[in-house]
Amino acid sequence: MIDFVIYVVGTVMLAIWLMIPAYISNPMAVVFGGGTPIDMGMKWIDKQRILGDGKTIRGLVGGTACGIVAGLIQIYAASAFDNPIVPIPPLTAVITLSFGALLGDLIKSFFKRRIGFVRGAELPLIDQLDFVAGAWLLTYIFDPVWFTEHFISSPSIIVTVLVLTPVLHRLTNIFGYNIKLKKEPW
Repeated sequence: MIDFVIYVVGTVMLAIWLMIPAYISNPMAVVFGGGTPIDMGMKWIDKQRILGDGKTIRGLVGGTACGIVAGLIQIYAASAFDNPIVPIPPLTAVITLSFGALLGDLIKSFFKRRIGFVRGAELPLIDQLDFVAGAWLLTYIFDPVWFTEHFISSPSIIVTVLVLTPVLHRLTNIFGYNIKLKKEPW
């Protein structure tokens, strides 16, 4: 029983460690958001905004930058040990996890507009996992060896991220709502 608990705790900690750049960039986009929308107010062929006012250049750049800084801190912290107990993420993965998370959110927003969802409308599970999908896809494209080694070859990490992320996402959004950074708690 103790071995199982140690395994579960270790898996959760490793999953969080691997996802830190994405987990940081996603909420920090809200913190730095505002200003000029990425779509510059343009509409798609369906006469709806491409992304809407909630997706801004400042949020994209600020969120990505924060994820990259968090990843650089990870690289430094893990490199400080002769034999690190956690994997050292390569710079490519740090960048793709950070930017990919926000790219996944942008793509989800594009499709939400196409199917008629208004800004802020909840789309359960998709709203919580879009950034994971974007982070994983972009990282797999640009660093398939690292991604395969740390995610594909570890199904327990994938399952942990998919189960843990909606919980962390909801808690983060409730916090953002309570401090008036978000208009809705999801």
